Amino acid sequence: MSAPPREPGEPALEVRDLVREYVLRVRAGRLRRRRHVVRAVDGLSLRVGRGESVGFIGANGAGKSTTVKLLTGILVPTSGTVRTCGMDPAAQRRDLARRIGVVFGQRSQLWWDLPLAESFRLLAAIHGLPAARRRARLDDLVERLDLAAFLPTPVRQLSLGQRMRGEVAAALLHSPELLLLDEPTIGLDVLSSERLRRFLRGERETHGTTLLLTTHDMGDVQRLCDRVLVVDSGRLAYDGDLPGLARRVGARRVLVVDLREPAPPLHVPGAELVAVEAEGLRQRLAFDPTATTAAEVLAGASRLVEVRDLSVEEPDVADVVRQLYASARR
Repeated sequence: MSAPPREPGEPALEVRDLVREYVLRVRAGRLRRRRHVVRAVDGLSLRVGRGESVGFIGANGAGKSTTVKLLTGILVPTSGTVRTCGMDPAAQRRDLARRIGVVFGQRSQLWWDLPLAESFRLLAAIHGLPAARRRARLDDLVERLDLAAFLPTPVRQLSLGQRMRGEVAAALLHSPELLLLDEPTIGLDVLSSERLRRFLRGERETHGTTLLLTTHDMGDVQRLCDRVLVVDSGRLAYDGDLPGLARRVGARRVLVVDLREPAPPLHVPGAELVAVEAEGLRQRLAFDPTATTAAEVLAGASRLVEVRDLSVEEPDVADVVRQLYASARR
């Protein structure tokens, strides 16, 4: 069955007053239990246009994964409305599966004991892809994600980075309009994370794929997303771009410099020294990314000392959310 045609101007995602409740039974004495209602999603409203790349962030337990499950039809709302690609996810889940792709960082859609190539063949059959289309799309994904060397390898023998590239290819095999990614770079090393981000940027530019990314990694958000939605306790706390969020909460990045020789505490214009370690061999300089750049801070440090190595630490998402709510309560 083919997916219904999309309406002109129809958003990729539209959520209005969305609520999802869970009923728990908690002990209230030796023999009694009382009913306790928990709202994982609490009156959430949002809209994502076609072709956008949106970061959906928040601390653990904020309601991110529950929202993704509601958007894909895995869960049914307690109240409110959800439209994904113009469809009701719960009522039209099978048809919606032809229009979206989903990657869960800690769950696999690949067959564990089969070679990666066989997983792709089975998924193509499930989606009813014609042979010519399957070959053309798979050839493109294999080349761009550098999968050729381990297509014959059983999924259980792949490294985490290899498996995640396979998961992304599997989610995109049927060329979905919308790709939902739930912690796609969790556990990946720096090189694997950057390779995956580079591919996702290219996929969006080439095919106009809409991306919704839930993550704890600010590097993912900075490199992939034009817009950020911050959720806390199932409610939307912020909707805007990342620089706007940083300005609102005063979030800072930290430049970590390893020096050739021990040095006294560094005082660099535009940065604040937050730690001196290893008797002066490593120093941490915090800076506001809306006021200066890591390159400018590094240049300032290099005028004072010889830098052997460096790294940049991004603000923790949980800290950003805490600061956001602390500022809102002032």
